[in-house]
Amino acid sequence: MNPTIEREGFSERLQKALRNAEYSSDSPTQLAREFNVRFEGRPITVHAARKWLVGEAIPTQEKLRTLAQWLGVSTEWLRFGGDDQAAAEAGTSASRFESTDVKLLTDLQRLDKHHQALAREFIRMLVRMNREK
Repeated sequence: MNPTIEREGFSERLQKALRNAEYSSDSPTQLAREFNVRFEGRPITVHAARKWLVGEAIPTQEKLRTLAQWLGVSTEWLRFGGDDQAAAEAGTSASRFESTDVKLLTDLQRLDKHHQALAREFIRMLVRMNREK
């Protein structure tokens, strides 16, 4: 397949997945920021995110996996296209977190085991109280 067509196809699917997940599909700054809080490797630049959005580049497989998990689509669909059902599922995936959630989970992991248990119990208590309303 023509590399230009592959990059453009990836760009279209990425934009669709971003829109379905209620993110801006034309903001490389937001894409880079949201991606970087989820990716454990070296952060991407806004310039790299722009290249993904305009079809000038396709991310590595490792980055594709992070994008797909974040946006609730399959890695295969994001990279190669095909079944539109995967894109329709974006925005409904329970594994997708907001950046503040990711930061909170990171903070929770930094606590010692005792304080992690206290934090979890506190959250469970708040959930129970919210259900009773």
